[in-house]
Amino acid sequence: MSTLLYRLGRGCFRHRKAVLAAWLGLLAVVAVTALSVMKPFTSATTIPGTEAQRALDVMEEEFPSTDESHVTGKIVIQAPAGQKITANAPAQAVADLSEKAADAPGVVSVTGPAAQSGTVSPDGRTGIIEIVFDAEKADGIPGATLLTLQEAAHHARSAGLTVETGGDAFTPPVEVMGPGEIIGVLIALAVLILVFRSLRTAVIPIATALVGVAVGVLSLLAMTSVIIMDSTSITLSVMLGLAVGIDYALFIVSRHQTQVREGMDPEESAALATGTAGGAVVFAGATVVIALAALAVVNIPFLTVMGLGAAATVVVSVLIATTLLPALLGFMGLRITSSRIPALARSAARAQRRQADPRRAPAARRWATATTRRSWRVLILCVLGLGILSVPVTDLQLGLGGGPDPRSSAGRAQKLIDDSFGPGHSGPLVVLAQGPDKTTTTIAAQQAADRIKTLPGVVSVSPPIASDSGNAVLLQVTPSSGPDTQATATVLSEIRSARDSIEQQTGTQLNVTGNTAVNIDVADKLSAALPVYCLLVMGLALLLLTVVFRAIAVPLKAALGFLLSLGASLGVLVAVFQWGWLAGPLGIADTGPVLSFLPMLLVGILFGLAMDYEVFLVSRMREEYTHGKPPTEAVIRGFGHSSTVVTAAALIMIAVFGGFILAEMQVIKGMGLALAVGVLVDAFIVRMTLVPAVMALLGHKAWWLPRFLQRTLPNVDVEGEQLTRHATTPQTLPHHTPQTVSALPDRYNQ
Repeated sequence: MSTLLYRLGRGCFRHRKAVLAAWLGLLAVVAVTALSVMKPFTSATTIPGTEAQRALDVMEEEFPSTDESHVTGKIVIQAPAGQKITANAPAQAVADLSEKAADAPGVVSVTGPAAQSGTVSPDGRTGIIEIVFDAEKADGIPGATLLTLQEAAHHARSAGLTVETGGDAFTPPVEVMGPGEIIGVLIALAVLILVFRSLRTAVIPIATALVGVAVGVLSLLAMTSVIIMDSTSITLSVMLGLAVGIDYALFIVSRHQTQVREGMDPEESAALATGTAGGAVVFAGATVVIALAALAVVNIPFLTVMGLGAAATVVVSVLIATTLLPALLGFMGLRITSSRIPALARSAARAQRRQADPRRAPAARRWATATTRRSWRVLILCVLGLGILSVPVTDLQLGLGGGPDPRSSAGRAQKLIDDSFGPGHSGPLVVLAQGPDKTTTTIAAQQAADRIKTLPGVVSVSPPIASDSGNAVLLQVTPSSGPDTQATATVLSEIRSARDSIEQQTGTQLNVTGNTAVNIDVADKLSAALPVYCLLVMGLALLLLTVVFRAIAVPLKAALGFLLSLGASLGVLVAVFQWGWLAGPLGIADTGPVLSFLPMLLVGILFGLAMDYEVFLVSRMREEYTHGKPPTEAVIRGFGHSSTVVTAAALIMIAVFGGFILAEMQVIKGMGLALAVGVLVDAFIVRMTLVPAVMALLGHKAWWLPRFLQRTLPNVDVEGEQLTRHATTPQTLPHHTPQTVSALPDRYNQ
C-alpha cells in the first residue's frame, strides 16, 4: 500500500493543476446536482419489524392523511388569568387571528381551537390554531406569509393574549456552518499555525477539509432525492468531515514540512509523506468507515443513513488527503518551510535550534520518561480517574428527544401546551384494533378503551374512530407524562400486557403505535443492540491492530483503553444532560434522557479516532524497538517523535467538536460534547499517558506474537517503514532560509 500511495503522491504533485481542476469540477457538479434534486429533510423515525412500525404502516393505509405533502404549523394562544379564549374579547382576538392567518398567501387551511377537537385546554384558557401551508418544507413558505402571521400574532398580543408559534413550519433551518463551527475552525487554524510556524502552510489543512466537507455534504443533499434523510445526518457529516479532514492533512503536511526542512526535494518529500503518513491516514479512515458502516447491522433506517453518510464524508476526506493535498504541496514548493510573518519565522528558527541542541530534551521525551519511571502509579491513577468519570453510566437513560429549544418561540409554545393540556398531549399513544368486521373491531376497541382507562398514568382515552373500510379502529391514549419519560414507557408496556385477554375474546388484533411508541421501541432496540455493536467494534479493533503491530498485547491494551475512554465520555454526557451538571454554563436549557443513537455513534467515531492515535504513537515505538532499542527507550524515543503531531491533532478535534456545543439544538450539543470529551480523554489520558506507562510495564512482552500467527498474518506496512528505508532523494537541497528559497529554481517555488 505504501508504494501505491508513494506513486499516487508523486503523480498528484507533478500534475497538480489537473488534480486541482478535477476536484473543483467535481465540487461544481455535486453543487449543481444538489441544488437541482435535493428534497426536504424528514424527522420521521422508522424501525422495521417492530409492532409500532407495522401498526403505523397499517394506520397510514386505513386512515390516509390529505396533508402529507404539506408542511404544518401551530399557533398557541393563551388568555389572561381568569379569562377564556372561547368568550368575550379573547374569543374575538382569536377569531381575528385565525381569519388573518387564513388570508395569508400560501396557507391552505386554518383550524381554530375547538373543545370537541381537543385543541382547547380543560380550563378554557389556552387554545391551538393549526395551519397547513402550501409547501413541502419550511423554507418553501413565502416570506410574505410569515410576515403576515407575525403581524397577526403581534396584533393578538396587543389585545392581551400570549401568542407563540411552533411546529415544522416555524422550525429554524439547520445551519451547516454556524458560529460554533466557525469558532472551532478558527481555533484549529491557531493550532496549525503553532505547529507549522507558517500561516500559509496552516491554511492548507483547513482548505482541504472544507473542500472535503463541501463535496461530502452536497453529495448527501443530492441523495435526499432517493432516500429519506434527517438533518442530523448532515450535521454529523460536517462535524466529522471537518475534524478528520484537518487531522489527516496535518499528519501528511507535518511530515512533508519536516522532510523539506531537512533538505529533501519537495517532490520526493510529498511522495514519501503520502506513502508513509498517508498509509496511516488510509488505515485510520478505514477504521472509522467500517465502524460507522457497521451501524447498518442495527437495522434502523435513519441510523443506517446517518452512519453511511458520515462514512462517505470520511472516504472523501481520505481521498482528498492522498490526492488534492499532494497537489497543493506542489503549488507551495519550498515555501512550505518558510513564513513571511517575522514572528513566525523567528519562532521556526528557534524551534529548529532547540531540536538540534543535544543537551536539551524535548518536553515530549521528558513527559514519556516521567510516565515510564512511575508506570504503576500512572496506571492506577488513570484507571481510577476514568473509572470515576464512568460511574454516571450506570444511570444512563436513552430516549429520542430533540424537542425545540425551550428559549425559542417553539419551545415556549410547547411549554404552554404541556402546562395547559398536560405533558402527554403532544405525545399520545395510539391503539390500533384490527378485526374481521366493523362491529367486532369496534367492540374490541371499546373494551380496550375501558381497560386502558383504569391503568395508572393514563389521563384520557378518545372514543373509537373507525376507518372507511371498517377493518380498523383507532383509540388515542393520552398519558400523564411526556413522550421521553420512563413513565410513558411503562404505560406503553402495561397497555401491551393488558390486551391479551381482549384479543382472545374478540378474535381481533390490538397494537400500540404512534410516534411516541415508535420512539420508545427505537430506544429499546438500540439499548439491546449496543453491547453487540461494541463487541463487533472491539473484535474489529483487535483484529486490525494485531495485523498492524504483529503483537497480541498492544491490541488488547488499545481495546481496553478505548473502553475507558468510552465510559468516561458517556459518564460526562449523563452527568451533564441527565443530571444537569454544568447545564447552565453550557447553555443546556432542558435536561432529559440521552439521545438513543448517540452511544452507538460515539462508539463508532471514537473507535476510529482512538485507533488513529494508537497507530501514530505506537508504530514509532515499534520502529525504534525493531531497530534494536531497549523497550523503555523505544517507548520514550517513539513518543518523542510522534506526540507533537498527535497532540495538535487532538486539540483540533476537540476544537471542532467543541464548537458544536454552542449549537441551539440539544441533539447537536450532545454530539459535540460527547465527542469533544471522548477525544480529550482518549488522546491525553489514555494514549499520551496510559499507553507509555503500560508499554514500559510490558517490556519485551508487548511485542510478543505466537509463531503460527507470525507465519499466517500479512505484513501490513502502515507507516511505510520499508518505503522509508529504501527512499531515495533525487535532489537534496541545503538547509534554507526565506532568502535562499527565492533564489532556488522556479519549479520549487511555484
